[in-house]
Amino acid sequence: MQEIMCLGSAYLAGLLASRLTFPPLVGYLLAGYLLNLFNVEVMHNLTHLADIGIELLLFTVGLKLKLNSLLRREVRTVGGLHLLIVSGVSGAVFVLQGEHITGALILGASLAFSSTVLAIKVLEDNGELSSLHGRDVLSILILQDIVAIALLAVADGKQPTPWAFGLLLLPLLRPVAHFFLNNSHSELRLLLGVSMALAGGFLAEYVSISADVGALLTGIMLASHPKSDDLAKKLWGIKELLLVAFFLQIGLASLPNREEIMQAAELLALLPLQGILFFVLFLFSGLRARTAFVSSLALMTYSEFALITTDAMVNADLLNHEWKSIISLAVAGSLALAAPLNKFSHQLFNVFEPYLSRFEKKSGHPDRLPVSIGLAEWVVVGMGKTGVAAYLTLQQQDLRVVALDSDPIVLEKFLSKGLRVVYGDAEDNELWNRLPLERLKGILLTMPDFQVRSKTVKQLMLRDFRGQVGTICYHSEEQQQLELLGAHFVIHPFYEAGCQLAKQITGNGNSPQQL
Repeated sequence: MQEIMCLGSAYLAGLLASRLTFPPLVGYLLAGYLLNLFNVEVMHNLTHLADIGIELLLFTVGLKLKLNSLLRREVRTVGGLHLLIVSGVSGAVFVLQGEHITGALILGASLAFSSTVLAIKVLEDNGELSSLHGRDVLSILILQDIVAIALLAVADGKQPTPWAFGLLLLPLLRPVAHFFLNNSHSELRLLLGVSMALAGGFLAEYVSISADVGALLTGIMLASHPKSDDLAKKLWGIKELLLVAFFLQIGLASLPNREEIMQAAELLALLPLQGILFFVLFLFSGLRARTAFVSSLALMTYSEFALITTDAMVNADLLNHEWKSIISLAVAGSLALAAPLNKFSHQLFNVFEPYLSRFEKKSGHPDRLPVSIGLAEWVVVGMGKTGVAAYLTLQQQDLRVVALDSDPIVLEKFLSKGLRVVYGDAEDNELWNRLPLERLKGILLTMPDFQVRSKTVKQLMLRDFRGQVGTICYHSEEQQQLELLGAHFVIHPFYEAGCQLAKQITGNGNSPQQL
């Protein structure tokens, strides 16, 4: 019955939060408060499940850790300076308020972290996870997560044993870890990932180090493996389920009083300053105003790690107990505010563009837009599998074609193969305002996100584009909407794949050579 009460209340509160466009996390915290308010007896092993969820979270962070991404200029400049400025200022304020100096500094640093869960979900929903600004945001989040792990090690208050240095030898076991992953079928990878995360946590605790550090190190062992992304996806669901226990126990710990609510509101009032600081630092690193604005909005939250570090510091008597309630309310409130803002981030920038664009540097942008496409008569937007096939087909017909894509890894890959691919974000209105479209005979839109495709068609029609517009759809209602907006050709990739398969097997069709 206890399990039903916990899971059922979390589900209903999470469903309500989702209906109101808030992250489910807000609902989980609310469920914890309601269970506490009505003195409902909860699962006795809730804390243990929460600890496992945190270890899996850190293990998946380790899976994504790639050193070269952390060394990029934007990541060092923006991520590093933001952490130093916010940690220093916030820590000094908390010290002046009478908090323990170690607890104050760690709490100040915790407030510099942004929500990894929300940022990744927003970027994924908008189809921007692999874009230039999406990669920058993800790298900054990983940098913050590494700092958070270091803070957890300090906040734990344990004295490591001499054997703790043995954890540094874990990378030597990488060949063994890779062997197991190589020989694990799809259904076994989930079990392997959970086992490795818990094993790393156990080893770390055995030498008096935070279990989270051990889970991170075992994740790093597999970071360079080709199947690490697939493993992270398989762990995502179980990690999210177990983290529900963590958010529930925060609400169950204590109900906030009026003073704690006011302090959380004060922290929320300071949140826009974090966004402004991110925006300024992104501009300083050379990014355009649009990229800086969208990236700053994705990072303008308080992180789940702030809950974890605060919990550890309270348990180590480095902070007063009321900070758990204050930080939990601030984190939940920041996510509730950020979710709808990020959903309309590009539309919001369009409103403020005349004012914000004045502050960007005039040249040297890594995300600079093309002002010319040479003698090209055909443009392919989005170099996924469909876009590549379209590009090669046009190329085989000796047509002058150029491709646009916002993923720097994709650009590097196809430029090395001799294809004409330039940077271009289809959601950026300035791209279509600046490109010379007069000589173009046609534009093919192969981006996976329907909203991006429909918005691009609208932009082309506003530019009074006279050429042909071709795009893809995955549902019949999408086809109708795209055609109403002005698209001349709309095809269903799966339908066309079936037609092409029949033509190929009967010898009546030719396909472009694959890269």
